Amino acid sequence: MNRYIKWLVALAIGYALWSYWAAPHSGIQDSTDYQVVDGVHHSDQFVMTNLAPYAGEFRVLSKENYNLGREAQLSPVDFALGWDRMADPAVYKQLSIRQSNRWYYWRYENAPPIPVNEISSQSANTHLIPATKAIAKQLAQIDQDNLIYLKGQLVEVKAQDGWTWRSSLSREDTGNGACELMLVEEVRVISKS
Repeated sequence: MNRYIKWLVALAIGYALWSYWAAPHSGIQDSTDYQVVDGVHHSDQFVMTNLAPYAGEFRVLSKENYNLGREAQLSPVDFALGWDRMADPAVYKQLSIRQSNRWYYWRYENAPPIPVNEISSQSANTHLIPATKAIAKQLAQIDQDNLIYLKGQLVEVKAQDGWTWRSSLSREDTGNGACELMLVEEVRVISKS
C-alpha cells in the first residue's frame, strides 16, 4: 500500500509539472489581442488604462524574470532602472543591488556614493508589460548594465474580479506602490557594457 501511495504522489507531481509547462502560462499578448478605445486596452482578462506617457534612457541596474502569479501573466520581467547619476557605473557599481518578489533593493557598505535621496529618486523598479511578442523577445535579450531606451505608457490594470495593479506616477516615492508599471511600446539597446 505504501508503494502505491508513493507512486500516485510521483504521478501527481509529474502531471502537475507537465500541466504547468505545457499550458500557455505567459500572458504576453500580441497588440492585436487588445481592443484599444480612447487609450484603454481591453482583452479577455484585463482592462489596461494609460495613465501617463513614459520614455527615456535608462541603465539596467538589475533584471529579474517572473513566471508565477497574475502579475507574471502581464509582466514577465522587472528591470531596476537608473537614470541621471544612477546610470553612471562609477556610482551604481558601489551599491549592492538585487531584486526579489517584485521589489528592488540597494545598500552600500560604508558611505553612499551619492546622497541617498538621489539614489531613491534616480532609480526605480519597473514592471514591464510588453505590448507585443516581438517586444517581449527584445526585453528578454537585454542584460544588466545595458543602457536602453524605453517608450510606452504608465498604466493601471484591472481584472473582472476587482484585482487592480497601478503604476506610480512619481519619481520621488519609495516603498510599497512606488514601482512603475509600464506598457512597453518601443525598446532599443543604446550600448552594452
